[in-house]
Amino acid sequence: MSKILIAYYSRKGQNYVNGSIKNLAKGNTEIVAEFIQKAVGGALFEIDTVKQYAEDYTRCTEEAKEELRAKARPELKEYIENIDAYDTIFLGYPCWWGTMPMACYTFLERYNTANKRIIPFCTHEGSGMGDSEKELKKTCPKADVLAGLPIRGADAAKSESAVAAWARKFV
Repeated sequence: MSKILIAYYSRKGQNYVNGSIKNLAKGNTEIVAEFIQKAVGGALFEIDTVKQYAEDYTRCTEEAKEELRAKARPELKEYIENIDAYDTIFLGYPCWWGTMPMACYTFLERYNTANKRIIPFCTHEGSGMGDSEKELKKTCPKADVLAGLPIRGADAAKSESAVAAWARKFV
C-alpha cells in the first residue's frame, strides 16, 4: 500500500463557472481533493501562497498571467516537512492559462520527486489539462508522472463517483 499525499491549490471566492462569475464557498479543486482522500485515504495538503490573489476573478486571472510570463515562484505559507514519507502524490490545481498555477511549481521545485508517482488532477472550464502534464514531466523529470484527470469546475461537486473510481486505479 502506498503512502499518499494529496496536495492541491484551489481558489474559493469568485470563480468562472458555466460562463459567469460565481462566488464559491469552497474551491472546486479542494472539493475534488477531498473526494480523492475519501476514496483512497492519504494526507491532504493545501498549497497556499503568502501573497493572496485578488478577490476579483478578472484581476486574479491577470495576476496569474503575469506570474506565468515572469515564471514567478510565489512564496508559500507552508511546506510538507517530510516529502520522503510519501511515494504517491496526487497533485491538484485549476488550469490557469493552460498550465498549473505558479504556486504548484514553487511546491514541486522544493522537493526531490525522483521515484515518486505524481498523479495530476485539475479543474477547468473548458481547457482540460492544458499543457500541465507536459510541464509536470519537465519539472519532475525523475518522477513517474501519470495521466491526469480533468474535471470541469462546474461539475466538481457532483463528480465524486467518477473521481473515486479514477483514484482507486492507482492504489
